[in-house]
Amino acid sequence: MKRLKNTLIAPTAWLSTVILFLAIAPFEAFGLTFTTIDVPGAIRTLAIGINRCGDIVGWFQDPKGIIHGFLLSEGSFTTIDAPGATHTVALGINARRQIVGHHVSGEKFQSFLLDDGNFTTIDVPGSSSTGAQGINNQGQIVGDYIDVSGTHGFLLDDGNFTIIDVPGALATKVRGLNARGQLVGVYIDARFTDHGFLLEDGNFTTIDDLPSAARFVDAGGINARGQIVGEQFDEGMRGLLLDKGNFTTIDVPGAAGTTALGINARGQIVGMYVTQGTGAEHGFVAE
Repeated sequence: MKRLKNTLIAPTAWLSTVILFLAIAPFEAFGLTFTTIDVPGAIRTLAIGINRCGDIVGWFQDPKGIIHGFLLSEGSFTTIDAPGATHTVALGINARRQIVGHHVSGEKFQSFLLDDGNFTTIDVPGSSSTGAQGINNQGQIVGDYIDVSGTHGFLLDDGNFTIIDVPGALATKVRGLNARGQLVGVYIDARFTDHGFLLEDGNFTTIDDLPSAARFVDAGGINARGQIVGEQFDEGMRGLLLDKGNFTTIDVPGAAGTTALGINARGQIVGMYVTQGTGAEHGFVAE
């Protein structure tokens, strides 16, 4: 792996927030209690990251088609819009409530760190776009970027970028990491098939040993206990929990499809499900 010593990180100090109210509907299945998360007035809501305190980040689409990030904390929503951005998504949050995500400004696709109301732009040097996906309690950030050679994962630690490429893969995307330095994500092989992966102590482990013949698996988040969540695609979309080598499927009752995107140290899981018939997308938290 190549370490890039220079960084392109430019601080800003602008935050636009709107406090809303929580719209939830709890129901139980498979030993989990699911609570629907819908930003009031939104036409789509996705819950993507959760910290150990239960703070949740994600994004929603308003009736005009604009995408905004959000923070859900203690039952209230705060809208997150990066300065000058046309679209903003929030994807990861740590125990210090530092938030990462990415935004679109004109035709430029960039990532950000939001810390105590201040935005810092994150760009991998030489990239055409950078997508920050997760942040751990040490402030290490992971994600993926695109350059002339393709799509690569990255780890940003103390101002230094490390490129992460699964050997032989056509593309690598890192989705999450925990405080132990374990990273998870997805890679595309030479047959254009997606596989989840775990990176630990410099070693890659492929995650696709499922009882069903799933077309592909995406690992989306990992907590301090090493529990991994993600999704599999076969005849439909199903959420997954991988715990000590055992897979458990996560299906919101009655949903047309479910994906698990984040998990915290308490085992609370966040994600998105699609309703039957309407195809509407809703966030959820399960515990």
